[in-house]
Amino acid sequence: MARSMGNRMRRHAGSAGRFLAFLALWCILMGLDPKDLVVGLFASACGTLAAATFLPESARWPSVRGLMRFAAAFLRQSLLAGIDVAKRAFSPRLPLAPGFVAFRPSLPAGLYRDAFVSLSAMMPGTLPVGSDGRDGVVVHCLDEHQPVLPEMAKDEARLRAVFSGERRHG
Repeated sequence: MARSMGNRMRRHAGSAGRFLAFLALWCILMGLDPKDLVVGLFASACGTLAAATFLPESARWPSVRGLMRFAAAFLRQSLLAGIDVAKRAFSPRLPLAPGFVAFRPSLPAGLYRDAFVSLSAMMPGTLPVGSDGRDGVVVHCLDEHQPVLPEMAKDEARLRAVFSGERRHG
């Protein structure tokens, strides 16, 4: 009994936090005009209800440390990859070996794998284009001789660290 009550209180606290986050975002975007605030309260309540309905029970709060590491690595890689793509575009002497590679994610199918594939699509020089039919992701790359698969494995590990927090969404 006490355990279920504790779970319920955590769920309500998580929902209240999510509601306040949605409302804060609304206020940042729309301002504090009372007319807009009424709509913001309604939109925040709808967003909180939708999140409680559609987020899986296994969804976790992101780890702040993991998120900072992921963001730093993502920005660094994105910058370096963007420079590499620009060099290849403006210098015909640099080799291009476009092709497809199959990456086998260790993340289970679902929310986290979808987030990983979406983030991989933002990296210059690589683009996930579909499934290989064997639980893998087909990735188009500008140079298949580059270490695309090891880099994707590192990115996946960094994303896994983001979601290794102990608190669950409410």
